[in-house]
Amino acid sequence: MHISFWFIPAKDLMGEDIYYIWLEGKRIIAGENPYARVLASDMRDNDKYATYFPLAYLLSGLVQKLGFPEFLDWLYLWRPLSFSFHMGIVALALRYFCARGLWLLGFAASAVLLLGRWSVYVTRVHHLEFAAVFFLMLSLVFLREKPRLSLLAFSISLGIKQIAIFLLPLYLVHLWVNGTKDRRIQAVGWGFLIILSIPFLTSLPFLFWNTESFFKSILFSATRAGSLHVEGAPSLDVIFSQNMPWLVGLKAKLLMLLLMGLVYLSFWKERITILASSAVVMMVFLYFNSVLFLQYFLWPLSLTLLALVELVPPLPPQNLVRVDCNDL
Repeated sequence: MHISFWFIPAKDLMGEDIYYIWLEGKRIIAGENPYARVLASDMRDNDKYATYFPLAYLLSGLVQKLGFPEFLDWLYLWRPLSFSFHMGIVALALRYFCARGLWLLGFAASAVLLLGRWSVYVTRVHHLEFAAVFFLMLSLVFLREKPRLSLLAFSISLGIKQIAIFLLPLYLVHLWVNGTKDRRIQAVGWGFLIILSIPFLTSLPFLFWNTESFFKSILFSATRAGSLHVEGAPSLDVIFSQNMPWLVGLKAKLLMLLLMGLVYLSFWKERITILASSAVVMMVFLYFNSVLFLQYFLWPLSLTLLALVELVPPLPPQNLVRVDCNDL
């Protein structure tokens, strides 16, 4: 890895997603609806449509209004912010292992998240992954200890990038199973509202602006044609669609959704842990989704490392005198 990977020229990032995050913010400032372009699409071929919830676009526009209007200036601000989320992921993992007395394994796992190839790739292209994964990990780690904070963190993760939406059923099952018998419906209802709060509140202006374009843009990720960063590794539906042209869009996602459904059922009936369930769900997404980009590998990796030691009980506080994990 060349030492200058951190300083990739802005012009070399203009084909990457982060450039279009900046561009959609610029369009909002200019009074343009970032979701409107999808109305001219066939919902199959991608033309860098705005497919995320609006939080990132709104923050992009806000930063530009605060005095960082050019992409290069804006990028100089985003780089250290993205790096801070990266270090937050590493710190969460190290703290999680350390609390269980697994310091050596914790340093090894943290090094994977800090220096592994998928993290290096995200660092180079400055995608939103570090921010979204950080809030997801924060949510899962504190789900039992601080449930409301956890649900809000999950909501922020979805607002940044909605890949973790496939974990929503696991959260709802968790709230149902762990709620008191006479208040389960209330617990699930309030939890659901907290989880949807950030995506819904930030989406309201665009729902009023043009409801059709907003829903089509968000749905586009489920209907778009297969696309790969890894040549020669298409998903099953992409392979079969060559002889079965009808196997596209939502129909092509049925196997993936079925496997995820089995994980949800296992979490409910077989009482496996939520981190293990979440890791497997994200693996199913990685292995069976029609679209495969290199940044996707970070999602199951970060959760799998925590799931490996989830059943190891935390050490009593008196055994953590030498290494205070709360300081990590």
